[in-house]
Order: sequence, then C-alpha cells, then structure tokens
Amino acid sequence: MSAHDNTEPVVDATHNPAPASDHHAVETADTLIGEFVETNPGYYKKQFDKIGAHRRFAFTFNWAAALLGPVWFGMRGIWKWGLPFVLVEIFGLIQIARGLFGDLGTEALSRIEQIEGTLAFRRQQLDSAIEKQADNIAVFERAIASLEQAIVDLGAEATAAQAAGSNIALGGLAVLLIVKLIQGLLANPVLEKRYFTWLSDRTVTAGLSLQRTLLSVFFVLVVLIACVLHYAFPGRFTVLAEFPTTDTIRRTAITWVEALFDWITEKGDWLFSIITSGIRWVLDSLELIFVGSPWIVVASFIILLTALSAGRRSAIFAGAFLAYMGFLGFWEKAMTTLALLGTAACLSIIIGIPLGMFCARRPRLYSFIRPIMDFMQTMPAFVFMIPVIAFFGTGKPAAVVTTMIFGGTPVVRLTVLGLRGVPESIREAAIAYGASKWYLLRKVDLPLAAPSILAGVNQTIMLSLAMVVVASLIGAKGLGEDVLEALQYASVGQGILAGFAILFCAMILDRVVQGNRS
Repeated sequence: MSAHDNTEPVVDATHNPAPASDHHAVETADTLIGEFVETNPGYYKKQFDKIGAHRRFAFTFNWAAALLGPVWFGMRGIWKWGLPFVLVEIFGLIQIARGLFGDLGTEALSRIEQIEGTLAFRRQQLDSAIEKQADNIAVFERAIASLEQAIVDLGAEATAAQAAGSNIALGGLAVLLIVKLIQGLLANPVLEKRYFTWLSDRTVTAGLSLQRTLLSVFFVLVVLIACVLHYAFPGRFTVLAEFPTTDTIRRTAITWVEALFDWITEKGDWLFSIITSGIRWVLDSLELIFVGSPWIVVASFIILLTALSAGRRSAIFAGAFLAYMGFLGFWEKAMTTLALLGTAACLSIIIGIPLGMFCARRPRLYSFIRPIMDFMQTMPAFVFMIPVIAFFGTGKPAAVVTTMIFGGTPVVRLTVLGLRGVPESIREAAIAYGASKWYLLRKVDLPLAAPSILAGVNQTIMLSLAMVVVASLIGAKGLGEDVLEALQYASVGQGILAGFAILFCAMILDRVVQGNRS
C-alpha cells in the first residue's frame, strides 16, 4: 500500500501542466490565423485544420471566393491565381454576351456585300461579252454561278450563326459556372498554403486592405466590361477597338529619332571611324591567317588544336567536317565565316570577361548594366541592325558589331555568376593567410569560376555563329551568304549543304572551347 500511495502524486504532478500548454498553443494559432485572414477567423481556422488533416485534397468550398471570383483572390493578394481566373471569366461572359446580344452573322453578311459588288461587275462583263459575241461568255457564266452559290452559302452560314447564339450563350454560362466552382474549391487550400508561407515570411501579403480591395474591383470590372462590350457589339465602341492616337504623333516621333541619329552620326563620326578601323584590322589579320594560308596548314592546325583540347575522337570528327567543307566547295567561305566569327567572339570575350570581373563585386554597377544586356538580347537582330548601319555603314565591320551586340552578353553574365558563386569561406581563408586582392583573383576566384566563365565563352561563340546568316544581309561574306541566296531563290540543296557547314563550324568550335577529352 505504501508503494501505491507514493506513485499517485507523481502521476498527478506530471499531467497537470498539459492542459495549460495546449490551451496556450490553441490561443496562439487562433491569434495568428485571425491576424492573417482578419475576417471570419473561426471559419478559416476550421477549414485550415480540415485541410491539414488530409494528405490529399480536402473538399472545402468558399462561397465568398466563388461569388466574387478574381476579386476575392485580388483582395487577398493572390494574383497568380486571380489573373488566370479573370481570363476564363472574361471568356465565359463574352460568350454569353455574344450569344444573347451579338450579331453573329455580321462577318458573313459583310462578305456577301463584297461578293455582290463583284457579282454586279461580272454581270456587266457578261452583258458586254454577249453583245460582242465574245468567246469567253461561258467563263463569265461560270464565274457568276460560282459567286451566286457563294452568296447562298454565306447566307446559310449567317443564318446558322444567328441560330447558334443560344448554344454559344449556354456554353459561356457553363464555362462561367465551372470556373466559379473551381474558385470555390481552390480558395481555402490556396489561402492555407499562403498562410504557412506567411508564418515564415511576414513580407507576404496578409489580411485585407481598402486599397487592395478597390484596386481589385476596379481592375476586374474595367477588364470585364471593356471585353464584353467590344466582343458583344463589334464596331459600336470605336474607342475600344482602336487606340486613341493620331498619325501626327508617329510622324513626329520618327522625325525626332532620325534627327537624333543624324546628330550622333555627325558628332561621333571620329569615334565610329576608329572602331571601324580597329575591327577591320583584326578581321583582315584573321582572314589572312584562315583564308590566305594554304588549306593543308589551316586544316592541320585546327585538327591538332582539337586533338589537344578535346581528344582524338573529336579530332577525327573535326577532320571529317573540314573534308566536307573542302569537297563541297565551302572551304574559302567557311574560313571567311571563322574569321568573321573569330573577330566578333574575340572582341566580345576581351571586353566581356574584364567587365564581368569588374561587375561581380559591384552590385550597383551590375544592376545598371544588366537592363542594357537584357535589351541587347531581347531586341530583334533586324532592329538593332538599323542603328549599326547608320553609324558604321554596311560591310564586315558592321556585321561584326551586330554579332557582338547579340552574342556578347553571355560571357559577362556567366563571369559575374561564376565569381559570385565562389564560396565566401574559401575567400576568407585565403585572406586570413595574407592573400592580396590580385593573388585572390588569380589563384582563388578565377580558378573556381573557370567552368562558368568557359561556359560563357562557349555561349558567346555559339550565339555569334547564329548571326552568320543575319549578318550576311549587311555585307558579311561567308556561309551565311549561301544560305541567304538559298532562301531568296528557294534552292533547297544549297541551303541544306551550307547549313550543315555552319553546323560543323559550330561543333568544331564547341569541342575546342569546351575541351572535354574523349
């Protein structure tokens, strides 16, 4: 009995603190959920618990999200779901408006009017041919019969389109109901996931705000009303169909741009002349090596370089590729292409690697340069060729500049990426042992960043080679000229063979630069 009496107080003492701890945890969870949702926290606490209790999708339905649709998601700051729902609801409402109010046969009727005008003209021609007893009376009769049948078919099409209005409206209503159902089903799981993200990152949008609510309502209503009016009543609201502008604005902008380029060309002629001379000197030197040297010397040099860099197997393939170019008569043009490519790639690498090294430790400078590189990569080549021609004229120097603009950015980006990826612990250890900045750069940063920098060099060469055909439009010679002629004269054989020659040049350069021994 004495042993039993000693154990009871111990059991009671260990179980007394538990209810207080659980109560505190419940209060904390309720407080956090209330702070996150702000409205109806009890409902969301119950739904979040239900979702968390299931491993798979838990069936919950949020009537507010179903009724308000994209507005509800916008109020909660969940626009990655709200925007797709806006598009789907717009489609459903447009179909309903078109089916109920739209003139679905308008397009067919307008085509009937055009055909009737042509039919009247053909009848006049037929009458004239009958008067003159011409030989082509049967031709006009067949044309008139064809046009009359087309009018009958289009009339039936217009009638069928008008009759299909109710089906279109019902289809739009079905789409709208389905998307409302999906919104109601997804709202609570999406909000629950955002809640747990908010617990670890308080910068995530939480709660409700008047500004966000008004913005969501305004955006959704404007988009829905504008789209419904435009598609349901085509041509009635011209402000929705055409942007409110005048041709004077466009002409004035063109005049300003041309004046700006004329001023830059006049004031910077000395600078453009120096750049052109430098590019031409490098290009002429490489052409002298590749084109002027005996073919056996150049081929031996390329094969040996490939063997040293990438191994015997790659050297055998390089020899086969060079033989392909030689036997099909592409040797001189291939060497011209390599000279042009080498000039653009060498200049891009010489400028890009130091610029990347300089920007790697200067975030502000890189944040300024990065949009410029984005512009260089995203702008279509045919667009930035226009100012290049204005500043440098046509010919090989302009082609080199165009190629540098398009292909020079990867080496800068990947140099910055590689240097920023060097572990700080290694750099700090080197500094602790007394390494200077120059030693740190040569012995630590560059060796560790070398794979990324080499990848940037490779990408610059590949993108430069991709500009071979485009550069031929402004006077660059080489294999791109053959491809361009094949496009102009639909010469399939010439284009395919020249295209393979360009591909083989790219493969040789890729093996040499990558240096993967096999």
